[in-house]
Amino acid sequence: MMKWSFRKLRLRTIAVHLIAWSIALAWLVPFLGVFSTAVRPVSEITNGWWNFDRLNPSLNNFILAFTNPVLPLSRAYANSFLIAVPATLIPIFVATLAGYGFSRFRFPMRDYLFLSIVLLMSIPQQMIAIPVFKIMLDLNLYDNLLSIILIHSAWGLPWIILFMRNFTRALPLEVEEAARVDGAGDFKIFSKIVIPMAVPALASAAVLQFMWAWNDYFFALILLPTQANWPVTRVVTSIGSGALTTDWGILSAASILTMLVPLVLYVVTQRYYIRGMIGWTIKG
Repeated sequence: MMKWSFRKLRLRTIAVHLIAWSIALAWLVPFLGVFSTAVRPVSEITNGWWNFDRLNPSLNNFILAFTNPVLPLSRAYANSFLIAVPATLIPIFVATLAGYGFSRFRFPMRDYLFLSIVLLMSIPQQMIAIPVFKIMLDLNLYDNLLSIILIHSAWGLPWIILFMRNFTRALPLEVEEAARVDGAGDFKIFSKIVIPMAVPALASAAVLQFMWAWNDYFFALILLPTQANWPVTRVVTSIGSGALTTDWGILSAASILTMLVPLVLYVVTQRYYIRGMIGWTIKG
């Protein structure tokens, strides 16, 4: 009986590994196609990127994409960083304070206010496109990077408040009570005790919010018509495109350079990211 159970468990493990590797391969093949196209001249991929009869890899497409005379990816990189960094730091700061407040303090209408904030997460982008456009026109922020920063900051607040509220509720309350007995105030407890313990959650929220702001195309399409203000997502859709043809090598290289930043950020913060994603589900 034990031998049969062991064999059954082993077959299940093999099946899980086969399914997992199959899914990973299905995701990896398109990227290999993009990478193969990015490091080879157009003449070598006319019969398909999987044809390796001729193989002369180079970084020329990456250089051409980064220094493109019409739509340089270098300028788009700067714009994306100018958008994504403040659009990550602002909501993280505000939502951490709010999430801690919702988890530790009682005040009138607290639960109803929190429910209203959570419900804001269900609003699709397309529903607010016209109101946002009119508001930015009235504020003279149309075609200004600040408009995108404000939009992403406001859009990120509901889910980050939910995220940080659930994480801080899972933190041990005894440590805060001990600090309060020793004379520490609310702000000191928050800054000296809660923030250090919440680093994994902050890293997780920061990675997700940065990726959202970095990869956004919809709001950039609506609010940034001038090419000099375009982020990388808008440049990638147009770079390498001519009147009659498209340079797929430059386009593929630009796509890889665009996804490189969030990928590096995830790799660097992976340890904290996983701890934060697990930790916030422990409680409520």
